[in-house]
Amino acid sequence: MITGLLIAVAAGCASALMFASISSGALIALLLFYLAPLPLMLAAIGWGPATAAIGGIAAALGLGAVFGIPYLAAYVLTVAIPAWWLGRLVMLGRSVATDAAVQNGTAAPAAAMEWYPLGRLLLWIVGFATVTTTGALLTLGTDGATIIEALRHGLTRIMLAPGSDAPSKEATQVVSALAVAAPAAAAVIATVTLTLNLWLAAYVTAASGRLRRPWPLLRNVTLPPMTLAALSVALAFCFTGGLLAIVAQIVAAALLLAYALTGFAVLHTVTLAMKARTLLLSSAYAAVFVFGWPMIAMVGLGLADAFLGIRQRYLQRRPPPTPAT
Repeated sequence: MITGLLIAVAAGCASALMFASISSGALIALLLFYLAPLPLMLAAIGWGPATAAIGGIAAALGLGAVFGIPYLAAYVLTVAIPAWWLGRLVMLGRSVATDAAVQNGTAAPAAAMEWYPLGRLLLWIVGFATVTTTGALLTLGTDGATIIEALRHGLTRIMLAPGSDAPSKEATQVVSALAVAAPAAAAVIATVTLTLNLWLAAYVTAASGRLRRPWPLLRNVTLPPMTLAALSVALAFCFTGGLLAIVAQIVAAALLLAYALTGFAVLHTVTLAMKARTLLLSSAYAAVFVFGWPMIAMVGLGLADAFLGIRQRYLQRRPPPTPAT
């Protein structure tokens, strides 16, 4: 009990310090800010969601006492609740009877664990990214025109050259384009950071021996079929205008990134039999990291798999492995 409380307080303090570091204005503080959910996720996966909840409450109260209610609310909505809930879902499972035990008709069927699907977990990440990004934008205004104008004003101040009184015509056009794209970009960043934090928390917990579920095969990640319908609706509302269009852009960007991640899962599957698999996968990740635009190909691959079942077709046609001798 005492150990759990100490871990909860330590996780909360670490998370609060990471979150508050953004006020320093240092570049490294941005990285720490994005890693703020990590300690709470580690606590939730390794020691249970109650530990993460206690740590989150302690961190929120500390931030509220030092920086005020706005910091407390921002921390709870963007860090504490997503970290606690996602960490809980990672370890959520139920016992099911194995097929072999049922067929044998044993009186006490052998139990196996069915864990929360990674595809649904990814949708929860998309949901949290959508809510936090929308909430942040609503602090700028309650209608689309006001939000875009506030974004444009802020980007102009950032990009304005020292000593300049007004931006050039070219800079104004660039700022206008960035202001329109900023909500979707923010949703993508939020989705990526939550996904990386959760993966890193699970990896560290597994390395320490406290991960109580087997490490999942990430190449088997699939999104629920209704995700395509949700994406279609979001893309349709992107052309409406106003606040509704901005929210739709946020949802569409986060869902497209989710399909990009399933595209990487497809790539991991169809390269299983290739001798140069490691080089090919490394090149794909490097191209996405350096250039960015190859992510579009991953989105297309993920959508194609959702429509055509590329992974399922590949695994059905793949010849059985040669027995070891």
